[in-house]
Amino acid sequence: MFVLRKNSPQPQDKDFLEVNTTKIPSLENLGLEDFQQDSRSAFPFKGGEDEALKRIQHYFWDTCQLQYYKKTRNGLVGADYSSKLSAWLANGSISAKTIYWEVKKFEKQIKKNQSTYWLIFELIWRDYFKYISLKHGNKIFQLGGILNKNLDWNNDKKMLQEWINGKTKEPFVNANMKEIAATGFMSNRGRQNVNSFWAKELQQDWRIGAAYFESLLLDYDVHSNWGNWMYNSGVGNDPRDRKFNIKTQAKRYDPDQKYQQTWLGGQRELF
Repeated sequence: MFVLRKNSPQPQDKDFLEVNTTKIPSLENLGLEDFQQDSRSAFPFKGGEDEALKRIQHYFWDTCQLQYYKKTRNGLVGADYSSKLSAWLANGSISAKTIYWEVKKFEKQIKKNQSTYWLIFELIWRDYFKYISLKHGNKIFQLGGILNKNLDWNNDKKMLQEWINGKTKEPFVNANMKEIAATGFMSNRGRQNVNSFWAKELQQDWRIGAAYFESLLLDYDVHSNWGNWMYNSGVGNDPRDRKFNIKTQAKRYDPDQKYQQTWLGGQRELF
């Protein structure tokens, strides 16, 4: 154990303290072009621990939106349909433990319900994919996934460009692809649908889709991204090997077409 001796410098002595004068360079300083956030973004992200704690303060305590998380988590429009903590978790600005204990505090002081349970469940799901990666290593990047499935996959460059540019036959998919291209973010519901469409309907190499997400996502996490892409592509942990009906999903989660109109513009015959 370290003990300060009688004549040793005390913590309050000015010579004992370090003063941090570091200045964060601007994009221009780094030779990059500045940018403006898209006004339609559901996730106007700012980096750093302070911003992560501000988000918790807002979502948990100022608005108490946490108590509705399970009901709203499949939303598509607006900043508060989900916690939006994933980017700070991914870049290490905040820990899962910090969020966990804040949830427990919320349960004690405000409300404990399925929503508070579900946010903790999502933190566990995130850790689950880390353990999958530790167990299976680079299999998470292989075509057959962790199941070693020998499926027929295609690599159509024209389809890839249509998918990336939001020019497929499915407006719901197109809206989501427009959103990620403009903002670096996509909802959980959107990610599952565009993944299923790419891998299950178009039967294109799922790794191309995962790599595209890796190139854009503000909340990119290697384990969650590749784990979820395997899961939704039929080569991962989903025992039911589900395929999403995109039109049904659009009707259920965007019944008034607000999300699709936000990213595609105008009134359309979407269903």
